[in-house]
Formats: sequence, C-alpha cells, structure tokens
Amino acid sequence: MPFKALLHRASNSAFGNASDPLGAAAPNAYSAVMSQAPSPIRPTDAEAIALAQHLLATARFAALGVLDPDTGSPLVSRIAFGQDATATPLTLISDLSAHARAIAQDPRVSLLVGEPGTKGDPLTHPRLTLLAHASPIPRHGPEHSALTQLWLSTHPKSKLYIGFADFGFVRFHPLKLYLNGGFGRAFHLTPADLRT
Repeated sequence: MPFKALLHRASNSAFGNASDPLGAAAPNAYSAVMSQAPSPIRPTDAEAIALAQHLLATARFAALGVLDPDTGSPLVSRIAFGQDATATPLTLISDLSAHARAIAQDPRVSLLVGEPGTKGDPLTHPRLTLLAHASPIPRHGPEHSALTQLWLSTHPKSKLYIGFADFGFVRFHPLKLYLNGGFGRAFHLTPADLRT
C-alpha cells in the first residue's frame, strides 16, 4: 500500500474512532505507519564521502554539544574548528570554558559543521553531524608544539591567545557521522569513510 494511503488510514483509525475521541491511539498508529515507510537514508557513495571530507576540511568553526556536568543536560557552544595532519577534527579551547569542564567529566560530544550560504533556505545547505570522543592533548609536550604551528596556518588570529596557560588542543575521534547533503540527501558515514 502506498505510504500516503497508510498514513491516511492511520489518521482515520486514530482520530476517527468514537471510542477514542481524543486520539490516544495516534502515537501507536503513527509508529506503525513509519515502520513501513521507506528509509530516508541513501547508500553512502563516493560523492557523499567527498562532501563530508570537504565540509570538515573547510570548516573554521563548529557547534559543539557536550553534557553539562551539573545537570546532565545538553550544552551547545560555538568553537574554532580545524584538523590535524591526519585530518582528525581538532579545536583550541580554554580550560575556563563550560565545554572544557564538561569534556573533562564526560568525553562524549557531538559536533556540527557546515554553514548556510547567503541565499536560499538554510536547511537546503549541506551539513555534517559527528558523534565523537574528545581527547585533550597535553599542553607541555612535543605534539602541542607541532599542532600550534599547524593551527596558526589556518587560524592566524588565534596567535593573540594560543600561548595563554589555559588554552589547549582537544582532538575529536569520530565514532559515527550523519551527513545531510540537502533536501532528500541523507547519509550515514563511518570513520573509515573519512580515510578513503
């Protein structure tokens, strides 16, 4: 049966039943219909992988989601964003920030990269969501020095504060990725896809 016909039947059965005038059965009916709906996720192809890699390579800032250690609620911040020499996502943050404190308590994070253009519906522009594990990098070590030079090559304005004692790098190890390439173009990617 076509999807629209299934949805129409579910609506009638949930809201048009005299024994259920408030439509209490609606959530169950909707779930039943959606379980029969075709998946909106497309097979991951070379074009999707290239788009995800491009979004990561060109992003200079991102939205970072963490879990607030005081409440357990989601907390979202805007952060500077880049990649290390292996194309692994990276940021430079202050230990004094709320998101740094949250990462210290729970390294599970989510990031969103991809900004809308100047024209058109913002929701039609591609964006990439990452579920990741955050790993702070020791400030007094050889890796920090190498990352500092790399970071300044793409974020020159951070030269003003990159040497402050409370600033350090955090690497994000992707676990799962969700690519929305625009209307009707959704994909699930793996960390291995980013290395192809």
